[in-house]
Amino acid sequence: MRGGAAEAPSAIAVDHLPPPDMTLWSPGRVADYQASLRAELPPVLGVLSAPALGLEVPVYATDSELTMDRGAGIIDGMAYPHEGGNIGIAGHRDGYFRVLKDISVGDSLELQTLAGRKRFTVERARVVEIEDTHVLADTDHQSLTLVTCYPFYFVGHAPQRFVVTATLDKNYVNRN
Repeated sequence: MRGGAAEAPSAIAVDHLPPPDMTLWSPGRVADYQASLRAELPPVLGVLSAPALGLEVPVYATDSELTMDRGAGIIDGMAYPHEGGNIGIAGHRDGYFRVLKDISVGDSLELQTLAGRKRFTVERARVVEIEDTHVLADTDHQSLTLVTCYPFYFVGHAPQRFVVTATLDKNYVNRN
């Protein structure tokens, strides 16, 4: 995990991204996304994609409500994409991350940053209790952990978390 003094790298441009497909999003999340378009946000660190799911989402340096209304965010205290260790990314279950309901072991996740593109392979997808934070533990090798609330279509504060863990494909690191 990154230390308190670490700074996020410079921003990546996301002007080329198409508008998100909101067909699975809740009406409230659509409204929050539209409101976020008028807000000033921190820099985008990268773009997370899951080709099999049609997911392409900007990743911000923090996982605040505002940044997750616009995309996904690095979970506070976890590694940034340019660092070693566990990169934790959170997103709303009724927005961009709703498609994670269809993820499969073996699927590819790609993270494009200013340093290049990295590919990760999904090793596991599971439901955990909110208190179960061991999934956010640091790792000796670079890994990717996606976290969203669960169940995906729950009304109100979701009682659990859906967690996807993926390992770095070392044969694909830093390809553009």
